[in-house]
Amino acid sequence: MSIENNFADSIVAIATPCGSGGISIVRLSGSNSLNIAKKLTKKDNLQARFAHLCFLKDSQNEVIDEAIVIYFKNPHSFTGEDVVEFQTHGGNMVASMIVEECINNGARLANPGEFSKRAFLNDKMDLTKAEAITALIDAKSKEAVKLLSKQLKGELKDFVEEIRDELVEILAFIEVNIDYAEEDLPKDLENQILQKLNNIQEKLSQTLISSSLREGMIDGYKISIIGKPNVGKSTILNKLLSFDRAIISDIAGTTRDTIEESLRIGAHLVKIVDTAGIRESSEEIEKIGIQRSIKSSYESDIILAVFDLSRPLDDEDGKIISLLKELQDKDIIIIYNKKDKDSGDFDKKKLKDFKSLLFSKEQSIEEIVKSIKAILDKNNFDDGLVLISKRQVDAVKVANKAIKESISNLEIEELELFAYNINDAITAISSITKSFDRDEILDKMFGSFCLGK
Repeated sequence: MSIENNFADSIVAIATPCGSGGISIVRLSGSNSLNIAKKLTKKDNLQARFAHLCFLKDSQNEVIDEAIVIYFKNPHSFTGEDVVEFQTHGGNMVASMIVEECINNGARLANPGEFSKRAFLNDKMDLTKAEAITALIDAKSKEAVKLLSKQLKGELKDFVEEIRDELVEILAFIEVNIDYAEEDLPKDLENQILQKLNNIQEKLSQTLISSSLREGMIDGYKISIIGKPNVGKSTILNKLLSFDRAIISDIAGTTRDTIEESLRIGAHLVKIVDTAGIRESSEEIEKIGIQRSIKSSYESDIILAVFDLSRPLDDEDGKIISLLKELQDKDIIIIYNKKDKDSGDFDKKKLKDFKSLLFSKEQSIEEIVKSIKAILDKNNFDDGLVLISKRQVDAVKVANKAIKESISNLEIEELELFAYNINDAITAISSITKSFDRDEILDKMFGSFCLGK
């Protein structure tokens, strides 16, 4: 059945990245899309879901390009509206000319995300799928792609709707019993509800834990190289990158600011940060760099802490060790650099609780890379769902808190407060996919009645 469009105007935009390539795709969506496409192709008919190879012409009847044109009739399209896609030869100019011609024929330039917004408003996708598409575009690892594909298939949607239905059913039973407040809630019913709520809370808590463990997989992991000045941090960065990104000098304080680069390790794209040497300094610019180094450490998933074996531990090393103790929730690798110049005076006992490696600039970086890869791979388990946005995480936290409060109120038979808590939980969990409609409570209440009632 054809749907009514929610928007009066048609929109157009280039759907592929800017730059040269094999093809560029221009997407056109809206009630006037087919008519606009006919004007560009000079064809009286475009068969739906059929690839037409034809010339695209401007208002002066001059050829812009030879392209493949595909028409998707509503509701069988990405947006749920009539959609036409022009697959042109790659390059900014050709695609831009087609966009301009569509605008001349009555379309307007789409706003950012407007195609997906129309798909959502036309019930072609829910919020979880929309967020998964956005995250998939920026995925930093193969594992992230696999996780996000689960949301595209609707696993999070199914999970949310299952919990939502259970909570709505519980609320329906309780609201019926509120009308008979003078009677105690049947003990067997109370126990059943408590068991259901405990199961729901366990599922939500496990989802939060699983999501926290794999947060870096979605957003990309960050690695900081820290240490006092002149211990070889920049040498390690250059080795990891396989080119001289950072200036190397025997002069302490050469690196004044954080240096950030992206690097692929195994299946992961990570951001690696070389930080300014951490020490006491009266020089204003260096102090700012040191503050940024410490901030970067707290924001990182993995810390490479570099120490110089050619010198005994000093107060500056002590500051690094104190910082590492504050960062023990991070994955930390100690790198004992300049092993070829080991003086024997360095006291490793103060760092015995951390994983460590010996290194010198003459050797391969392979052992460090292997150690980083092992950390990156350790959370790549495939059990449980993952929440991919702060919005989703916050919604689950609110729902979990409301359920915890509802259990306390049910145990003392404060049914009005219990119902209020369950309402909050339903509203929060529903916001992940869709809003909560209170008519569903009536459906649950009367749906259990026998036929003819």
